[in-house]
Order: sequence, then C-alpha cells, then structure tokens
Amino acid sequence: MRIAHDVLVVVADGRKSLFLRNEGDAEFPHFIVESHRSHEDLPDRDLKSDAPTVAVSSVGGRRSTVEETDYHQQAEDRFAADSAALLGRKAQDGEFAKLIIVAPPRTLGELRRHYTNEVSSRILVEVDKDLVNHPINRIEEALKAL
Repeated sequence: MRIAHDVLVVVADGRKSLFLRNEGDAEFPHFIVESHRSHEDLPDRDLKSDAPTVAVSSVGGRRSTVEETDYHQQAEDRFAADSAALLGRKAQDGEFAKLIIVAPPRTLGELRRHYTNEVSSRILVEVDKDLVNHPINRIEEALKAL
C-alpha cells in the first residue's frame, strides 16, 4: 500500500492506540508518533463484586448459570468508542485530511459504530490486523506490504 505524506495512521486495539503521521512519502513512509493513549487493564477482582448468578426454574427443577458479564470487553469497547470520539474532534479541528485505521476485527467493528461522518469521509482504508504492540518500523513494513 502506498501511504501519502501527512496521512494520519491510527493503530489501535481495545487497550492502546497510537496516532502516527507519515512524515515520509508514498515510496518511503516514515511514521512519527503524534500521540498515544492507553488504559489500565484492571484485574477481575477490581471489576466485579459477585460470583455468577444461578437461576433456578420453579417448573421442572432446572438450574442454569447466567452468563457472567465480561467487564474487560466492556472496558475495551468503551476505549474504542472514546478513541473514535477523539478522532471526531481531530477531524472537526482539521488535524488530518486522510486517515488509515489499523485494528483487530472486533476493535475495528466497535470503532466503526462510533465514527462521525467527518471521520468516515476521510478514511482511506481500514486494515484488520493487530499491530499495536509492534515497533513503528514493523508497522510501516506491514502496511507497505499490503
């Protein structure tokens, strides 16, 4: 993939996001970190207070465990929504003209749910890969290879 000069590249997952700017050109991309965000992944004991609920049916004596809420996933979804809101503010302030989003499929889906029209209209491509913990030069290489 050829990435033009000054394109904003957002590499994210549910816990971390990197905002990279291509200071190079389409032939030789050179990403500079503009900013990054992350949230602390708290242990289960800090996210919930009880064991799973057990439901008992009065007819037939059936018992079942009610599925436990995944608080980690909720936190990751909130983080993705907050990241999309931040992109909306950046788009409104004119901080980028073109955008590339790189995220795992679930995070990408959550981001899409929260894009503003301004953000959606500036997206060049969405890449469903988890590259957030890779070094910057590996991210450049991975995107260039697409």
